[in-house]
Amino acid sequence: MSETFNIAVLGAGSWGTALAAQLARNGHVTTLWGRDAGQVHEMQATQINTRYLPEIFLPAELSFSSALVDTVNSADIVLVVVPSHAFPALIADIAPHCGGARGIAWATKGFELGSGRFLHEVAAEALPPKTPLAVVTGPSFAKEVAQGLPTAVTVHSEEGGFARLVAETLHGSSFRAYTGSDVLGAELGGAMKNVLAVATGIADGMQLGLNARAGLITRGLNEMLRLNAALGGRTETLMGLAGLGDLVLTCTGDLSRNRRLGLALGRGESLHQAVQAIGQAVESIQTVDEVMRLAVRNGLDLPISALVQRVLHQDITPQEGLRMVLAREQKPEYPPGWFAS
Repeated sequence: MSETFNIAVLGAGSWGTALAAQLARNGHVTTLWGRDAGQVHEMQATQINTRYLPEIFLPAELSFSSALVDTVNSADIVLVVVPSHAFPALIADIAPHCGGARGIAWATKGFELGSGRFLHEVAAEALPPKTPLAVVTGPSFAKEVAQGLPTAVTVHSEEGGFARLVAETLHGSSFRAYTGSDVLGAELGGAMKNVLAVATGIADGMQLGLNARAGLITRGLNEMLRLNAALGGRTETLMGLAGLGDLVLTCTGDLSRNRRLGLALGRGESLHQAVQAIGQAVESIQTVDEVMRLAVRNGLDLPISALVQRVLHQDITPQEGLRMVLAREQKPEYPPGWFAS
C-alpha cells in the first residue's frame, strides 16, 4: 500500500515483536512498546529480542519504547499484543490517550479472567464510544512470522473500513491478511484452540498415534462449532483461518506452547515442571476455565474441553482422562438438524 501509518505495537513478547517486525518491513513507522525498560534498552542496542526471539535480527527501521503514553499518543493505529490476563488493565491504561488513533486492534487470544467476557466486550466498555475495534487472528507462529516465512491471518471488525486498514498494514509479500466481520467467532476460535491443543499434545505425549490426534482435532472442532453457534458466531468463521486453520496449527506444531504443555503432561511431567520449562505464558491454563464457564451458561456438554480442565486442575491424570473419553457412549457424529440449528 502507498500510505504509511504510525503504528504502536503494545507488548514485546514473541508475537508482538513478530508483528512489529512485519509492520516495519512493510514501511510503516512502527514502535514496539515493552513494559520492561531493561528489555527495551537491550532491543534498542542489539536489534534482537533475546528473551523471546533469540538469533532473529529485527528490521533496522523498528523503534522501541518503554513509555506507554508517548507511544500511544503518536499512533494512528494501536495494536495490542499482550497475554489475555494483562489485556483489561492495558486497555484501561491506554483509553485516555488513544483519541487520535483511527482504531484499536489486538492479536491477543483469550477471555477476561473470571468473567468469560470476550476481549472485544472488555475493549468496548473501556475505550471511548465508537472507537473502531478489530481482532487479528489465525494460524501463525511468531518465530516464522519474524523470519518472514509465508503466513495467512484474518482481521475481523464490525467496521469494515478499519478491518481493511489493519489488514492492509500487515499484508506483504509473504504475509496474507484477509478480512471478516465476525469478531465473536474469530475470538472464540483463537482462544479455544489453545485448550484443544493441550488435548492433542497429551495424546501425542502418551504416544497414542495419529488416528487419536486426528480424532481429537475433529471432535474438538465440533466443540468449537457448538459453542460458537450457541453464542451467535458464524459457522464459516470457524471453518476458516480463525478456527480450523489455527486449530490444526496449534494442535500439530511443536512451536505451540499449549501443545508443548500437553506433550509434557502426557509424558508424565507435572504441570509446574511443564510451565517452568516453557518459560512463557500458556494461555490454555486460564482459558479452559472461561470456555467451560461459557459452556455451562449455555447448557453445552464439551467433553474434551471438560477433561482438559480437570487435568489442568490436577483433578485427574491424563491416563484417567483417556479412559473417560473412551468410555463415552456411542452416538451420531452430528444429530439430525444440528447444522440447521
